[in-house]
Amino acid sequence: MEQHRTRPPKDGPPRGTPTPAHLPPQARRGLAAARGPAGMPVAARRGPEAVRGPLAEPGAAPTGRRFPNPRLTGLGGGLFCVAAMLLLGGLDALLFGSSLIAYGVLFLPVCVLTALWVRAGDVLTAPAALPIAFGAGLFPVADGGAGFLGSLMGVFTGLATQAGWLYGGTLVAGVMVLVRRVRWVRSRRRRP
Repeated sequence: MEQHRTRPPKDGPPRGTPTPAHLPPQARRGLAAARGPAGMPVAARRGPEAVRGPLAEPGAAPTGRRFPNPRLTGLGGGLFCVAAMLLLGGLDALLFGSSLIAYGVLFLPVCVLTALWVRAGDVLTAPAALPIAFGAGLFPVADGGAGFLGSLMGVFTGLATQAGWLYGGTLVAGVMVLVRRVRWVRSRRRRP
């Protein structure tokens, strides 16, 4: 009986040859630093210098500070917004006395960050996780009676009375996600 191949064929270049077009921006910067003045690769370096690149000269001006640009998967984006809303709900309960207005205002930046930080391939999953995160974060803020059922009733009341913040944040994230997705699809069509 014939045995079929279980691994895909190796169509790419051999290991060790850099392919700048397929590398993330961080790796491309390191690749440029690893080349000599004539564009030829220099001898392989080991240790921290190989990762960070050459040390800055003493008279060189400090580089500008960059904003974080994480790229989360769809699951990572959902976990980020749930964890952020649980943390913000707890802080709201401690600092603002369980103010639902403050909770709704704090929900908007989480929506924007989730829509911006999810990677392009998973970007359509970001608005789906936001209502779940809003509901999860309401547990510390909810005005409920004693016990789990009282707290659950407070969460449902909070969802009903703060639906404007929930819909607004989800709408903002949805618009941002659609714009990012359209730009991503157009850029993929331009590539050969």
